[in-house]
Amino acid sequence: MRLAVLSLSLIAALASTPALADLKVGYVDLQRALQEVSEGQAAKFKLKSEIDKRKAEFETEQKKLREDGMVLDRQASAMSEEVRIEKMKQLQGRLMQISEKGQKLQVEFVEKERTELKKIFDKMDPIVAAIAKREGLAMVFEKTDSGLVFAESNLDVTNELVRTYNEKFPVKGVKTQAVPATAPKDAPTK
Repeated sequence: MRLAVLSLSLIAALASTPALADLKVGYVDLQRALQEVSEGQAAKFKLKSEIDKRKAEFETEQKKLREDGMVLDRQASAMSEEVRIEKMKQLQGRLMQISEKGQKLQVEFVEKERTELKKIFDKMDPIVAAIAKREGLAMVFEKTDSGLVFAESNLDVTNELVRTYNEKFPVKGVKTQAVPATAPKDAPTK
């Protein structure tokens, strides 16, 4: 949907020949910006820490279930058929619970990641708009979602987005991969 709107906007803008001479466009790589802004790095670290912790707990439960299964296998010959069947049903029930828990954890992590990313992207949108307005850009495309196949690197406003974002929304205690201050400005000049 977003791609269709952008494409229609571009076609409408290009439809008039005089507008073509005045048309200035840019693009931004939001995925790269997300990895480079300090808030994105902090969110990634926080999510990874939480995932690692919950994954370790999950793996402990799986290990306990495997161990209980091996104990049952060794002791099965000494049990009555009824007791063995009951123990197997209990193990199967635990296996089902662990499988469901694993699926729920996966869905939960995807949703948490989506929520965190949306917060950051929502803060990026007005910054991109401000850069576009300042530089006189009629449109700014997202590099990966717009179907952009080729564009000159001087049309890339990603570094300016990262710089501005980190200035507006600093995160304490996060070591970032800062965009060098001496890096050339990505936005086209007038």
